[in-house]
Amino acid sequence: MSSEVILEAIDVIKHFPTGARGLLQRTTGTVKAVDGVSLQIYTGQTLGIVGESGCGKSTLARVLMRLLEPSAGSVKLQGEDITHIHGQHLRKVRSQMQMVFQDPIASLNPRHSVGEIISTPLKFLEGHHAGSDKARVQELMNLVGLNPEHYNRYPHEFSGGQRQRIGIARAIAVNPKIIVADEPVSALDVSIQAQILNLLEKLQADFGLSYVFIAHDLSVVRHIADQVAVMYLGKIVEIGSPEDVYGITAHPYTKALMSAVPVANPRIAANRHRIVLTGDVPSPVNPPSGCRFRTRCPKAQELCAQDEPLLLDRGHGHPVACHFPD
Repeated sequence: MSSEVILEAIDVIKHFPTGARGLLQRTTGTVKAVDGVSLQIYTGQTLGIVGESGCGKSTLARVLMRLLEPSAGSVKLQGEDITHIHGQHLRKVRSQMQMVFQDPIASLNPRHSVGEIISTPLKFLEGHHAGSDKARVQELMNLVGLNPEHYNRYPHEFSGGQRQRIGIARAIAVNPKIIVADEPVSALDVSIQAQILNLLEKLQADFGLSYVFIAHDLSVVRHIADQVAVMYLGKIVEIGSPEDVYGITAHPYTKALMSAVPVANPRIAANRHRIVLTGDVPSPVNPPSGCRFRTRCPKAQELCAQDEPLLLDRGHGHPVACHFPD
């Protein structure tokens, strides 16, 4: 693994006020969407982030991209603190980090042709010459597996997988160093998912890209990621290489996620032990004291309610936030 850190989150917190009503607009609560997350993404590598819906994955992605201002903590790009930059400085930084969104339909302007969509980021580059846009866009379309002759077509004329290729072409148009992909294959058929994953891996190999890859599907993340971070209720509960997280699973929540991954072989599936968590996911407005997973954890003890476990290596070779890891 490369030792150069390209993107770093340090104790990032993102809270959203809730319940503002009446003339005084008083805040009655706070949604703790991301609550103290520290991550490092290395040059040319992929960090996969997994967890249940509502655990804060997408919010974290938008904070890393500076689409949301963090409530506390800092974000660094190649050692530069970009947490509170604005204007031209932020625009310049954005050329180094791009995003691929989950819904390829909603993320593309239906009024614009593919050529216009992919060429839009080019207009913000220094030394941009409009006359070269068409050739560059067609080059990008060819790179992502689209027919360059379809330059003048509109998003509705493409399939879901092709639309996602358009989004990827737009993301790499400005030669970024890192791409944040927020569930880029979850809305696609399985066969198309494999094609998009292979495309992302090829682009990474060709251009030395780094990825933050967010997904629900643990099998997909295992295939593409060099590091895997497991999130629960706004916090990282386990992080490590795929071999560590999938092979030496330590956190009870991660074990429950792993047990829910479908297995194609019916004989193996019949002999697997499925861990079914009881209770509902606690509200991020009022998370439990101590360990946030303790209300659903079969191993919870009194200590879990009193002290929040730190994300530390507890003898498993990778960090885990649990007082009583397996």
